[in-house]
Amino acid sequence: NTIEMVGASRTILSLSLSSSSLFTFSRTSNFVPFLRLHKPSSRFHHALRRPLCAAAAAPTETNIADPDQLKHTILLERLRLRHLKESAAKPQPRPSSVVGIGEEQNIKSKKKKLAESFEELGLSEEVMGALKEMNIEAPTEIQCIGVPAVMERKSVVLGSHTGSGKTLAYLLPIVQLMREDEATLGKITKPRRPRTVVLCPTRELSEQVYRVAKSVSHHARFRSILVSGGSRIRPQEDSLNNAIDMVVGTPGRILQHIEEGNMVYGDIAYLVLDEADTMFDRGFGPDIRKFLAPLKQRALKTNDQGFQTVLVTATMTTAVQKLVDEEFQGIEHLRTSTLHKKIANARHDFVKLSGSEDKLEALLQVLEPSLAKGSKVMVFCNTLNSSRAVDHYLSENQVSTVNYHGEVPAEQRVENLKRFKDEEGDCPTLVCTDLAARGLDLDVDHVIMFDFPKNSIDYLHRTGRTARMGAKGKVTSLISRKDQMLAARIEEAMRNNESLEALTNDNVRRDAARTQITQEKGRSVKQIRAVSKQRNTRDRGTSSSPPARPAGVKTPVRKSTSVRKSTSGRTSSSPEKSTKPKRKILKTVGSRSIAARGKKGSERTGKKLSVVGFRGRSSAARPSS
Repeated sequence: NTIEMVGASRTILSLSLSSSSLFTFSRTSNFVPFLRLHKPSSRFHHALRRPLCAAAAAPTETNIADPDQLKHTILLERLRLRHLKESAAKPQPRPSSVVGIGEEQNIKSKKKKLAESFEELGLSEEVMGALKEMNIEAPTEIQCIGVPAVMERKSVVLGSHTGSGKTLAYLLPIVQLMREDEATLGKITKPRRPRTVVLCPTRELSEQVYRVAKSVSHHARFRSILVSGGSRIRPQEDSLNNAIDMVVGTPGRILQHIEEGNMVYGDIAYLVLDEADTMFDRGFGPDIRKFLAPLKQRALKTNDQGFQTVLVTATMTTAVQKLVDEEFQGIEHLRTSTLHKKIANARHDFVKLSGSEDKLEALLQVLEPSLAKGSKVMVFCNTLNSSRAVDHYLSENQVSTVNYHGEVPAEQRVENLKRFKDEEGDCPTLVCTDLAARGLDLDVDHVIMFDFPKNSIDYLHRTGRTARMGAKGKVTSLISRKDQMLAARIEEAMRNNESLEALTNDNVRRDAARTQITQEKGRSVKQIRAVSKQRNTRDRGTSSSPPARPAGVKTPVRKSTSVRKSTSGRTSSSPEKSTKPKRKILKTVGSRSIAARGKKGSERTGKKLSVVGFRGRSSAARPSS
């Protein structure tokens, strides 16, 4: 019995060792050999049901000649059963969802989660108190991107759609940086020496930024003043003679105060250009360069700390971006995912007019449902004459209106905006030009474009007057026939969620003409190839004709030449038939532009040329209507 027990223990030990070695092999190599083995015989299953000691004590009952084969079979069967249990309890993930540690970190870094509260952005208690007073709880996308970058003292360009909170995105960190400068560098507030200058293209935008700065200054304890055109200079001089931290104004008036000695550059550490694309695109470039020149000269000194620049924009064309990169070398561009794209909360409707209906009457039909709901409506026009016509027509139809365009005095424009913003009285309809398309923080429910803009940038700025800060809005565009190409391209881009960066009437028409020319060239090449093929076929036929001919008969070459030159209406000879298509084709190739103007040419041209050549027919059709 002792000998049998010892033998059994050795067998168990050898089985355990074989099991561990085989299991290690199956883990290290990605190969599972036991899944491909045949099922063990029934006698092996009987052996598995018996105790190991009994199997070792009476090996003759199994009738196995090779004991090693039995060991491996038992171990493989155990592993197979264990594998089936684990696969049933924990199903294996699909190979596509298996990501390595390094790849998982890359995915997390690409999809960086935005901050859910202002506390996560590292703002101080003073700034947080101002936000609570303004009832602002969660930051927007541009604020999550811009606040940390400005607090790191980087010169940046903040690009985001209108109404996304760009003003707070640069004001909050700059106020906190000024407080830190007071604690670390010992800077104090001085008369005529501001530490922050905010330049705005219009007086209305300056007043808007100034109001936001005043609301923040209640808790952050800094002093800001407004210096803009359209107001008296003397009160502004008195304000500059007091201790100041921030100056908000227009470039022309600020440069005037600098030239008169009312303001100096010495302590300017932070410069903000609000609506930078408008500043560089509409003639403010010389004033900005004149303002920047002393700052750049001061920054070259060894002991100077330099200055930080923040540019804010709702659109950024390629040309303006090139100017910005040349003027502010090394500046960093930060953009949100919604830049140059449609506003998600706004509904865009395109009303196409055939030309026979009255456009003013169509405007009234679109406007009346919104007025019945008490909605605030803006009507955009391209010119002053168009704005006057709309204002006169709406007034005749008992619709209260206020105007906002270049010929309205600045003080009157401010008064008109106050009437439009008034919640208590009867809200009038704001009839305006593109002067009101940028920088105005208005709570508008419905934007109507009586005249469709000439480019997609103006379209984005106009639509930015509604659906601000997450609110819902509506945009309706009246499309005349001359604007249908651009409107269709903008509508297609918005449907595909594409960028609306560089779409203009000229670009769209140029692309359509280029496409038409390419199609015409391809069609002409095919026709010329067909003619040359016919000529080669005819030449082969004449060369294979018998050389002997009666006297007095012209040669084949001269005969074909005479047929070409003939102008009579002969149809009997086959060479004349082959040359007629050639004359027609050469005339078409050499006078494409002439054929495009004719009626037959318009039938042959493509779809886009009929739209380009629409002007002549429209001008001829107007008197009949």
